[in-house]
Amino acid sequence: MKIVVLNGSPKGPQSVTMQYVRYIEKTFSRHRFTYIDISEKIHRLEKSETAFREVLDAVHSADGIFWAFPLFYLLVPSQYKRFIELIRERCAEEAFRNKYAAVLTTSIHVHDTMAHHYMNAVCDDLGMRYAGSFSASMYDLLKEEQRKQLILFAKYFLSSIKKEQATPRHYAAVSAHPYSYAPGAVKDRLPLRGKKVLIVSDAVAEQHNLNRMIIRLQDSFSGYAETVNLNQLDIKGGCLGCLQCAYDNVCVYEGTDGFTGFFNEKIRSADVLVFAGAIRDRFLSSKWKCFFDRTFFNNHIPSMTGKQLGFLVSGPLGQLPELKQFLEAYVELQQGNLAGIVSDEYEDSGEIDGLITLLADRLIRYAVQGFQKPGSYHELGVRKILRDNIWKSMRFPFQSDHRYFKRQGLYDFPRRTLREKIRNLSMVMVTKVPFIRREIYTKQMKPGMIRPLEKIVAEADPEET
Repeated sequence: MKIVVLNGSPKGPQSVTMQYVRYIEKTFSRHRFTYIDISEKIHRLEKSETAFREVLDAVHSADGIFWAFPLFYLLVPSQYKRFIELIRERCAEEAFRNKYAAVLTTSIHVHDTMAHHYMNAVCDDLGMRYAGSFSASMYDLLKEEQRKQLILFAKYFLSSIKKEQATPRHYAAVSAHPYSYAPGAVKDRLPLRGKKVLIVSDAVAEQHNLNRMIIRLQDSFSGYAETVNLNQLDIKGGCLGCLQCAYDNVCVYEGTDGFTGFFNEKIRSADVLVFAGAIRDRFLSSKWKCFFDRTFFNNHIPSMTGKQLGFLVSGPLGQLPELKQFLEAYVELQQGNLAGIVSDEYEDSGEIDGLITLLADRLIRYAVQGFQKPGSYHELGVRKILRDNIWKSMRFPFQSDHRYFKRQGLYDFPRRTLREKIRNLSMVMVTKVPFIRREIYTKQMKPGMIRPLEKIVAEADPEET
């Protein structure tokens, strides 16, 4: 069989992900594998119809497709996202229809399910036969058991193609209901109260709803809210995954384009950030994905700590829970506070107006009061994954991360005190006695859990709102 590998790594053949695919190729040597470096050559694919057509011809003649890529900021690299957009823009879906597809990724398992769900949905939208996914850590290939599992995954994929097995569709098609948003007049504008507001968008002229939402938000403030359009910034390309920034947070693009200057001058200085974009292929645009990816020059060091963030989204956000989860996760990973997300999917301009007004109010009020929601799994779980990996295997090359984690006291591995050890040991011993165990678990457990909290509640002082 002919298997086409759509390589999503910007590093081309010199990719960790590709070593996994090549291991599969050598194991199943009677099949023919063709590699196409999508992300590395995305500019050529954009500019050359011939080059893009060559990819389509290879896909059309294939028996199976491997979507293989490293995770960049919880999803596919922006270059890969751009390729998916090109398929739609150039009406090339037919080349992918009914092709068997599988996804293979490498990462440290930080929200890797988001990327897999996204690609599953993309395959469903293209009419492909999605046969499953495999998520590998960077050096899983060194482990015999993981190699075994990788080969089993590949065997199941190849078997599905050979036997023409049925595959389930996991994601319904997104149904967008075009609605022309007509904002009303702003009655009471909100003072900025000394806070700097920055609105970043990728809006183009024909995205009327998105542009009107941005203007409505601007008009909600009595002071100046700066807007920056990503399309007008000098951004030469997406993250290359080169890790040059890992030592001292200096991007390889430094001095050749304007992204890091924009980020350091505009993003870091703002108190309030609003990101505005339109949905394309179940996510925001590849331009926005490029923004998220390029912020990785900060590595795993949060760069929006204490800032208030909001999103304006044009499109059926309610049908895309993974996108909403991505936005929430991104804000938490940057240690910002998500004040809200407003979309134009409500077919009522007055309701959209009200939601934008509410977002504006929360952004300023939260900024003044210093409100910060506690971190959820998005932040706390990921931080522990990063902590363990940076301490063990990622200290080199991520030396900047290591210095940050050490400085902030984030190497907080669980350590039991002598008091905790004695308490746990004694409770384990006494609960071996049946009547004591019944007494504790049936009568003492619930009141004991809330006892220290009840004291705090009792001492709370009333506050006038």
